[in-house]
Amino acid sequence: MEIGKKGYAEQVVTDELLANRVGSGLVAVYATPMMIAGIEGTAAASVAGDLAPGQTTVGCQMNVSHVAATPAGMKVHFETELTAVSANGKMLTFRVTAYDEAGLIGEGEHQRAIVWKDRFEEKAQAKHATRPVAGGKD
Repeated sequence: MEIGKKGYAEQVVTDELLANRVGSGLVAVYATPMMIAGIEGTAAASVAGDLAPGQTTVGCQMNVSHVAATPAGMKVHFETELTAVSANGKMLTFRVTAYDEAGLIGEGEHQRAIVWKDRFEEKAQAKHATRPVAGGKD
């Protein structure tokens, strides 16, 4: 995994991506959670080709500012750059930015962990067996 690896993706802001449609506010502008999803997807795709078969990455930290509103119909794009890999090679840190046709709309840092997909999903599904019975008693 090389430091400096870059990612790029773009999308058009549709009505389905607006804050008042996804439950993150009442205004008809590009929703912050949708911007974050775009950033995460771009970062994940940028390193996917460097992973072993059966591995993937999962988001584990996001520190992003959403600095400008974007109306429906505008194109947005995301840029990511791998800035650090942990000593054990499992944690990846990215510098991330998002733009609409008028300029910067978001920026910050994002971390992803490299995991074995099947093992990760099995561990999550195992929670069903450990959840408490209704009422708090076995």
